Amino acid sequence: MTATRILPGTGEGPVLAMASGLSFWGGVDPATARVIDTHHPAHDAELAGRVVMMPTSRGSCSGSGVILEMMLNGCAPAALIFSEAEDVATLGALIGAEMFGKTLPVLRVTPDDFARLSRAANLTITADAICGDGLHLPIQDPHRTALQLTPEDNAILSGRDGEAAALAMRIVCVMARLQGATALTDVTRGHIDGCILANQANLIFAEKMDALGAKIRVPTTVNAISVDRENWQSQGVPQLFGSQAARLADAYVRMGCQPTFTCAPYLLNDRPGEGDSIAWAESNAVIYANSALGARTPKHPDYLDLCIAVTGRAPLSGVYLEQERRPARILDIAAPAGIDDSFWPLIGYIAGLKSPDRIPLLRGIAARHPSQDDIKALCAAFGTTSAAPMLHIAGVTPESQLPPREDADTLQITHDDMSAAWHDLNQGPQQVDLIALGSPHASADECAQFAALLNGRQVSIPTIITVGREVMAAIRQSDTLETLTRLGVTIIPDLCWCSITEPVFPPEARTVMTNSGKYAHYGPGLSGRALRFGSLRDCAEAASSGLAPAAAPEWVKLPG
Repeated sequence: MTATRILPGTGEGPVLAMASGLSFWGGVDPATARVIDTHHPAHDAELAGRVVMMPTSRGSCSGSGVILEMMLNGCAPAALIFSEAEDVATLGALIGAEMFGKTLPVLRVTPDDFARLSRAANLTITADAICGDGLHLPIQDPHRTALQLTPEDNAILSGRDGEAAALAMRIVCVMARLQGATALTDVTRGHIDGCILANQANLIFAEKMDALGAKIRVPTTVNAISVDRENWQSQGVPQLFGSQAARLADAYVRMGCQPTFTCAPYLLNDRPGEGDSIAWAESNAVIYANSALGARTPKHPDYLDLCIAVTGRAPLSGVYLEQERRPARILDIAAPAGIDDSFWPLIGYIAGLKSPDRIPLLRGIAARHPSQDDIKALCAAFGTTSAAPMLHIAGVTPESQLPPREDADTLQITHDDMSAAWHDLNQGPQQVDLIALGSPHASADECAQFAALLNGRQVSIPTIITVGREVMAAIRQSDTLETLTRLGVTIIPDLCWCSITEPVFPPEARTVMTNSGKYAHYGPGLSGRALRFGSLRDCAEAASSGLAPAAAPEWVKLPG
């Protein structure tokens, strides 16, 4: 009965034990260290100075930035204790140690020991034990597998390509050993997620790596940022925030990244193919790439994404390996009659709740013929409630024929689950003040569909669609952009709903309606507003009337 030391350090404090994982980004305010996820049982709990326990983290890859920000602000937890493998928070703590001389102990224990420790009021982590309330759990170092490095890896590690590349390779190697990898693997492309000015840590990290001379080695795209890069100064964005957000984006571009500024890189014309080993962060993009494209990428934490892009190498572990891509849970779904497009994010949200720590196979929905946008919405919502980097949809996704693991179990997604999830995502009043579309970034088809659903009607409340630059160019070439603009819809490139701030986010808005399961989950904590969730048609009707539907759709209300 021992704990495993993932990252060293000592600390003590009252215990905050959670039975379910938390997304640190979108779930914790790094300035106050309070839980802001209104859907989580630990909502409003304070993390600073506490021994924080959870099975593993879930949700966004950006949680590493939240951990680093709390460490730099002096309001970090006293320690993190997990009962399962965890990379995102761990990577944030590792960056704090490697680059800024801060320590945050990270430990892993068995489920039985997790249960015992979670009942303690206070715990102390010493150099060799976890103690408290009569408990004494020795700490040991993890079993170290030999990591085989190539001559090229060793040359980078020794500093041949400069200080930044050596630092990046050192961090990649530490994470590889923690993951039990015996080798590194080449990647063909990357996607950077830590480019949103969600905290000062993101800017500090990027500018420090840039100053050290970091240059990427593989083609690398950049996620949505916190401002419309070319137009923020005319949008009323405060000068300090806007200039810092622009500096953050520009630092990644100077390091060689492509200024794509989209959280949906799978919508780009140049996207990975089946079997390609890539290194993406941004949870919805990772899940879509693995699930829908058959590309291979773990859910890399922010900051590790840049380290991999700089070295061109990633730990050979997780879903880079085919055996790790097999489903470990089967979810049988009895899809009701008469569904609309809101069915897909709702099912993704529920699937994540039902499979928070393992890759599921979703059965029973292939006959509903999901579109690319339906799968996009499903994957994004799944990423808010699960830590898994992918899912399979029987008869739809390219690897859905992979045999389930021998220990895979089967659960049902029932009508009651759908009703409960719909209620969970619809806590706001019927009168809405803002329509939020494009989380993840809207496709050209979604923009055209929304224009058609408005059917010539002017919107009566602020209606904003966020898109990537490539989609913006596509809808400009068609008549979609002109039509939407004429009807009063605002289309904004570069930023997304997970990064939008006032005054681009209308300050007077109190209730927001969205077709995104992802934003319906994160929105209350991020914006402080009430949320309503529905179909794209529901959003078009609300944009015209200012009212969300009075009741759930019939397919939610009636079983079968």
